[in-house]
Amino acid sequence: LQSNSCGPGFAEENASSEEQAMIKTAGNSYLASPNLPDFCGCSPGWSSAFYGAECFDSEVHSYLKNLGKQKSSESQNIDAKKVELEQLLMMETKNYRKTIKFYQKLLQKERRSKGAETKSVLPKLRGQLQEMKSKVQFLELVKKYVQAKQWGVESCVLPTVIHNGKADTMDMAPVDESSLLLYYNTEKHQCNSRNGVRVLQAGTPLGLMAYLYSRNAFLEGYVQQFLYTFRYFCTQEEFLQFLLDRISSTLSSASLDPSTFLTKICNRSFYILQAWIEDCYSVDFATNTDLLGTLKEFISSKVASLNGYGERLLSLLEDASARKSGSADLCSGVHKREEESEEGRKTLHSLCKKLSEDVSRKNFYWKLSKGMGPIAQYQRERLHTSSAVLPKPCCSSFTGKSSVSLARADEVGPVLLMECSAQQLCWQLTLLQQEVFNKCHPVHFLNSRALGVKDKCVAVPKAVSTETVSLKVCNLFLSNCIQDQYLLQLLKNADSISTWVAAEIVTCHTTKVSKCCYEQRNFATAMQILAGLENLIVRQLPAWKILPAKVAEIMEELKAVEVFLKSDSLCLMEGDRFKTLPTIPSAHVLAMHVQQLETGGFTMTNGAHKWAKLRNIAKVVSQVHAFQENPYTYAPDFKLQSYLRQRITRFKDADISALAADNCANFHQIPAEKHSRKIQDTLRRMKATFQ
Repeated sequence: LQSNSCGPGFAEENASSEEQAMIKTAGNSYLASPNLPDFCGCSPGWSSAFYGAECFDSEVHSYLKNLGKQKSSESQNIDAKKVELEQLLMMETKNYRKTIKFYQKLLQKERRSKGAETKSVLPKLRGQLQEMKSKVQFLELVKKYVQAKQWGVESCVLPTVIHNGKADTMDMAPVDESSLLLYYNTEKHQCNSRNGVRVLQAGTPLGLMAYLYSRNAFLEGYVQQFLYTFRYFCTQEEFLQFLLDRISSTLSSASLDPSTFLTKICNRSFYILQAWIEDCYSVDFATNTDLLGTLKEFISSKVASLNGYGERLLSLLEDASARKSGSADLCSGVHKREEESEEGRKTLHSLCKKLSEDVSRKNFYWKLSKGMGPIAQYQRERLHTSSAVLPKPCCSSFTGKSSVSLARADEVGPVLLMECSAQQLCWQLTLLQQEVFNKCHPVHFLNSRALGVKDKCVAVPKAVSTETVSLKVCNLFLSNCIQDQYLLQLLKNADSISTWVAAEIVTCHTTKVSKCCYEQRNFATAMQILAGLENLIVRQLPAWKILPAKVAEIMEELKAVEVFLKSDSLCLMEGDRFKTLPTIPSAHVLAMHVQQLETGGFTMTNGAHKWAKLRNIAKVVSQVHAFQENPYTYAPDFKLQSYLRQRITRFKDADISALAADNCANFHQIPAEKHSRKIQDTLRRMKATFQ
């Protein structure tokens, strides 16, 4: 371990002229407040927590270095870089949307006329769309890199950041950085050619909060990792108070010069606060009215009176509250522009996802070895062609009619389900699962032991409500830290679907869609169906003794999928498939992976919290946001979805053994004549014993 110092071997450089200029705006036309355009979207995003410093590779560095150079003198000007970057991004996004509309028109024309000319143009256009998508994503990454370099300070002055808070909260002698943070050296860093780069290993709660102000905190992914994991060592109230103290002590003293120390602290505080609201409002502020009230009161009384940024923060809170409550009305003009831009990106993203499925669909495939059981071979690719954009049903033996009339939705359920193909059920179950999954947050998967989530059997007992779960056992968060219990709802929904599957099976109406689900990367529903199939009552049915070979093979594949999911916490993030194909992970399996990472102490012998441990936890839970960015685009069948909800609600608390007993098909039927003869023989034997 090495103590912190501003030596030449440290990765953080002194502020270069380019970095100094990066935080300036033309004319310095603001007073101690961030430049509003630069503060549009402060959250670093899941990729920052997952990739860390590798999020910005050497290509990003070199592109920014060459951007904005003046041909005459080849001198760099950061304002020119930012202007040129914005223009390029706007132009590429505009062309990108035009190409989407053009492709959609050609696709409709090809479906109507099936002309040879259109078919020859579509493949070329697909390639152009992929290139344009990659270019826009790269430019957005460069823009995020420019924003991430702003407002930081050198690591050696972090103790000064701490002592800039209120005096009554810092009754301590001055401390040096080595007592707050511990580092270890790495010989080489992929994003930096110099040797001797230091990586944060551990720190005190105060030191970890102060490190948010380090120049490289955003670039290293530290800010996003902190927002995911800070509840292990400080409460939401303590973190908010730390930020507000920094703002209070610097807001009135900050000068017009954005390169001064106080202005940097003030602006970085606002930047972190906005990133926290954008990323964690649903898990921290929406569930804690006192915390939200403290923040609103501070903004109204201290910030709004000095500059317009206070109004933006209040508007941001209102918008976040509206999204939490399901309202789609966003009043902020800035957010409307961001929403339009995001809608365009999602449209292209969904289209390119479908195109990739149309050309070459990469699925998980398990080869069954007769002697050694299931062997996971998830790297294998299968060519999946289709005349339509949507993929074909995954298993030919499960396909039925391509369309179904739901006019008889109120009739007997099993008849309706039997009329649906496995693909239809898979798509609608996937959309239902996506609706539940999109409401969860990476933080929901932390500290799940305190919620009663266990590795075996049912995660949440049906007899115990979510309100009565004890939080006193194995609570890894601070005692005063409020924890959202949405994970329990997620797991209870999974249990309900598993029970419904078992109920449908014992009433002689199967829903064999699990294979289709996992091939569509809906691992949540696939594992829920597997749990229903492995229900003890279901396994005792006579049908298991005469199980068709194809169905038995599918069962083995499902078990292999389960082993694969449990083998590695980041198995679904390997390669680039998760970027192009939608994915829904199994909530229970993910919670178990996080619990495994949570095993062991969080603090060192000197009391410092192990940041390396927290960093790994943040990396694993960040995949929740990664999967949510890539939604399924199946056409919703609201009547079928409503009917499925009714069936799941009806059977979620059903007694499977009672249902099985009520259905005569679940037992071997003995002919009446043979049954009568058996009774007579039994009576004859009993009579002989008494003679």
